[in-house]
Amino acid sequence: MIDRKAVEGEAQPVRHLDDMTPKQIVEELDVYIVGQSKAKRALALAIRDRLRRQKLPKDIADEIRPRNVILIGSTGIGKTELARRLAKLSDSPFIKVEASKFTEVGYVGRDVDSIIRDLTENAVEMIRQKRVAEIGEAAEQNAEDRILEILAKKKRGRKKAKTATSAKTEVAEKNSENRLEKLRKDLQAGKLNKRVVELEVQERYYETVDSITIDGDDEMEIPLRDLLVGMLGNRTFKKKMPVEEAIDYLITEEEAKLIDMEQVTKDALDKVEHSAIVFIDELDKIAGREGGNGPEVSRQGVQRDILPIVEGSSVGTRYGTVRTDQILFIAAGAFHVSSPSDLIPELQGRFPVRVEMDSLTEEDFVRILSEPKNALIKQYTALLETEGIKLEFEKEAIEMLAHFATTVNQQTEDIGARRLHTVMEALLEEISFEGCDSQKGQIVITAAYVKQRLAEIVKDNDLSRYIL
Repeated sequence: MIDRKAVEGEAQPVRHLDDMTPKQIVEELDVYIVGQSKAKRALALAIRDRLRRQKLPKDIADEIRPRNVILIGSTGIGKTELARRLAKLSDSPFIKVEASKFTEVGYVGRDVDSIIRDLTENAVEMIRQKRVAEIGEAAEQNAEDRILEILAKKKRGRKKAKTATSAKTEVAEKNSENRLEKLRKDLQAGKLNKRVVELEVQERYYETVDSITIDGDDEMEIPLRDLLVGMLGNRTFKKKMPVEEAIDYLITEEEAKLIDMEQVTKDALDKVEHSAIVFIDELDKIAGREGGNGPEVSRQGVQRDILPIVEGSSVGTRYGTVRTDQILFIAAGAFHVSSPSDLIPELQGRFPVRVEMDSLTEEDFVRILSEPKNALIKQYTALLETEGIKLEFEKEAIEMLAHFATTVNQQTEDIGARRLHTVMEALLEEISFEGCDSQKGQIVITAAYVKQRLAEIVKDNDLSRYIL
């Protein structure tokens, strides 16, 4: 049997968003993200306003629009991470898209309505996974019973050939129950994992393609899987497989039986309409209102296509129609060569909150390396600990790492906190490679070791461009 708690980890108790003030929401974001207090406040208020709106009478609530936000700042300062963490904290369906990947209607490429279609797919899977967690034990129990029935049937079949003339029915039934109980204990202990059983399984020829698109038009997307199932039905065939593989297959089958997908779809559509978050990155790449030909036309066209879903419109999906009026849109961009005022006026008006994010300093890098719950140093320490290596970083070593990352960002392109990943990789490459074979126990990372590993690379601008 699969120990799902061991695989997925124990669920951590979290505060319910309804009980959290904007200040407490910011505190939760502080656990994972360093600095950016202005952006955190703006996002906390946006999500809190949504909760306030849901408590109002319908006639007033329908008039209140989401506090859509534009985050302005260069790469690597936490724009995407803030949006992702907010969605996770609020248990909201979430999708990240890049504005530059979309094209104006009439051009080859994806149209903006696909954002809502993909978001709805994410929401359905999100709700389905919650139902799986709720009925997981029942599905496992049913799958276990079916495997035991197959195993016991095989045993009875072999024994029947020897004792076909036996008249001791009661004794036979009792022996059968005892055998079943013994089989259950052996199955739960993993002793039967390699035994081969024969199952009737569904043909999966139609699962390789989810959909087809006619003439490159997303609006003509057809769910091919559903089409093939309707035409050909659920064909089955017999297949031999080990017990451990059979258990996984049967659990999936039992989950499908126990989950009401119609209700899942209904809940998912409701969640998309009332609590979804769409993160539109690279908004600055489609900013521009001047000029009348070439790329400018396409950029304006994409803006005008995005406008209806931000304003509020109905988008058809394979699960039903989705209203976008109350979806929270968070846009982001560097805006180095343009500004939010270069967007078309109608789109500007739908993003009432604009936040200029802070550039990351050397002190911020020190905090990012060690303070957050998912800090890089904690991640690398946990990875190497699986090999019996216990890393310990001195404070001076962390400060020097931050200094080198800042220096490289100044000398080359500034990629923000992403530079810390490359610096850490260069620092720990030798320990990670050699340590598995030789070094065990505690290794202390000192400032001298950091300097030894990184100083020459940082000093050589050409080398740092390729390595860091």
